[in-house]
Order: sequence, then C-alpha cells, then structure tokens
Amino acid sequence: MATELSKFIDETPLCDTHEHMAKEQQYLDDSPDIIHALFMNYVYADFEVAGVDAGKLAAFLNQDDPDVRGRFEGVYATWQAVRHTGYGEAVRLMAKRIYDIDEVTPDSVGAAAPLQEALVQPGERRRLLKEVANLDHIQTDDFSWLCLPDASGPDFFLYDMTWCSFCNGNPDIPALVEETGVDVSDLPSLRNAMHALFDKYGAVAVAVKSQHAYNRTLTWEDRADADVEPLLHRHIDDPEALDVDERNAFGDWCWARGAELCAEYDLPFKIHTGYYAGSNTMPLDFIRCGNMCRLLTAFLDTKFVLMHISYPYNDELVALGKHYANVYADMCWAWSIDPYTSVDFLRKWIHAAPANKLFIYGGDTFNPVANVGYTMQARAGLNRALQAEVDDGLVTEKEAIALAARFMRENAYDCFRIEAKRETIAGV
Repeated sequence: MATELSKFIDETPLCDTHEHMAKEQQYLDDSPDIIHALFMNYVYADFEVAGVDAGKLAAFLNQDDPDVRGRFEGVYATWQAVRHTGYGEAVRLMAKRIYDIDEVTPDSVGAAAPLQEALVQPGERRRLLKEVANLDHIQTDDFSWLCLPDASGPDFFLYDMTWCSFCNGNPDIPALVEETGVDVSDLPSLRNAMHALFDKYGAVAVAVKSQHAYNRTLTWEDRADADVEPLLHRHIDDPEALDVDERNAFGDWCWARGAELCAEYDLPFKIHTGYYAGSNTMPLDFIRCGNMCRLLTAFLDTKFVLMHISYPYNDELVALGKHYANVYADMCWAWSIDPYTSVDFLRKWIHAAPANKLFIYGGDTFNPVANVGYTMQARAGLNRALQAEVDDGLVTEKEAIALAARFMRENAYDCFRIEAKRETIAGV
C-alpha cells in the first residue's frame, strides 16, 4: 500500500550525482540493441563470476547477430543463477518498465527487440532520463577535462572534470600543453597548466572526478617538490619510464594539487572508493576509503565525495563521514552492487553522520535504459530504509520525508551548487 513517504519518493525528481552517460551522438551511433541495453550494465560480470562459457557470453553480446532470442538462449541457464543479484534485479526492473516484460526469457526479450530500436532516436536519451527515470539532472564523468555545455540539455547534463591520469601519475603532457597553451617543463609550469584547466572549465564543471583506485592504492603521502621534480622530467622524456613507486609519488603530488585547486574553485572532489566493475581483478588493499585519512586531514578545505559507499568498507565510510567535516558519501552504484547492504548503510548513516552529507543516487552507466532500472532500485531502497525507520519508531513519517528530500535533491543542490552552475552554463 502506498504511503505518503513512498509517494514522495516516487514523485520527487532525483539528482543523479554520477554517470558515464554517452552523449547524444554517441548513443545514436552505437545503437545499442535490447541485449546491450539490458545486460551490458554490470550484470555481465555476474555471468562471468557464475562461470558462464566465455564463447557463449561473447556470442550473447555480439550485436552483429540479429538473432536476439538465440543469443540469449545460449546463456539463459546462467541468467537463472544471477537474476536475483542487485545487477540482475536492475535488469528485471528495466525490462518491465521499458519493454513491459514480466519474465526475462529468450522469447520475451526477442519479441521486445523492436521496442529498443524505437528508442535509438534523437531526444530519446534525454526523455528516458528526465521523464521516465524522473531525474532532476545528471552529473557525468566522461573521462575528459572538457566540461562544455551539452546542447541536447545544457541545464540537465552536467559534467565532471577528470583528474584520474594526474592521480595515477601518468598525465598526457602533450595533450595538457595543447589544451592549456602552457609549456610544461618543470613543476611550476605544471602547476600553471593545472591552474589553466580550472580557469578554463572550473566555472562550468560540477565537480572534479578520479577513479585511480582501479590502478593504484588510495593511500596518499605528502610529496616534496624536490623529490617529484626529477620524476616529472623523466615522465616527459618517456611516459613509460617511472616504476610503480615513482608513479605513485608523482601521482600523490598531482592529487594534492588537484585538491588545492578544488578548494580554490569550490569544486567537490569525487573519488572512486571500494568495489571494482568487472571480475577477477580487485586488490582489496587498494580500495579502502580509510587509506585516505592523511589526505583528508591535509586538505580540510576540500570537499571529498567518496563514492559507492566504499563497498565492502562501508562502515569505514560512515566513520569518516562522522569524523571529517570535508567527507561526503555518495551511494551511486551501491544499490545495484548490494541492495541490502545499501539499506543498512543508509540507516547507519542517519544515526551516525550528518544528514546533509549524503547523496542517494548515481547509476554509473553509459546507457539511459539501464539508468531507469537503477533509479527504480534506488527509490525502492530509499523507501525500504526510511519506512523501516518509521516502523521502528526512530523517526516520524514527516521526518522521513524531510530526510528523503535532503538525500534526493537538497544535498546535491547545496554541495555542487547546481543553481549557480546552471546560471553560468546558460551564459556560456
């Protein structure tokens, strides 16, 4: 039975604080078929972990083969093993909402294939996100420094500025020189080039983003200019010259400069923490959010948004959010990684950390169809968590609705200065 709380959560436009959403032309050019729309969104990793035959999985994902039913038939037994995971749940939700599929089978997916073809049209990407998923806006990391307004929806599609290659200690110096016009030959000129990026895009960027935890440890150390200067020169001479320790040292120095600039330009610094996409390669010692305590302490004026609830180190993130004024938590992607742990995380955060420092949703996907399913998961999870709080007598329904408003919209508007960014973008 619907409650005032569930109605509010279903009807309120939701801020989406993390995507890798394909731009309009890329979405049209790639023309995802129904299998890619439903299954190329993390669940394929569950197929791999469940032990699917690699050849059958490759055939399943082969868009050059128009036999949708036959492709799915080859992996259907594995689908039965993963359909109840968080990723599998998202597939079932988007299948029902977008294609009116009650049971995901080779026959039902094959029959619905023409419906997906009709969605690969100009304007459908934005319609799915804004009208079907009911999003207020989306913040996209497209792995680029450029944060230029998106003509297909300049007040809806907002962009992060990437800092990943810097944090990895492997920036593309020639590209940086070309983008900024600054000749990088030493650390002072590298600082100037970094500053030039912020001068150029900081006003329209909604945040700075890095996912370097996929390549190196999140442990950070303060690095002296004198120690890093020779590393820069070697990197300029040969981008492959540095070993792992040297690259981490160079990356730490660049990471720190990014944190300084974020504070100067009032841009939150988003950092991937926790779980990896894919399968069979995840060094757990790299990804703990607690590895960053030195960084958090060193840059107290920088807002750090730690993403994905740092799963499976979610309790560490609650502790950091409670202790550090500059730590914010983002539940992006977490609802599909592990829906039940996400409900638990949200309830723990409510009773441990300030309510103004939590963002509830990001689909972390390239595809608008997938986003619809992930949004449905997040709304359902938020309702489960807050309704449990009400049922346990810990908050009133009125208080639960106020918390939902914070988590769904108000916190993102405050932290990322959404209204100011939209005004700036409108004047570009």
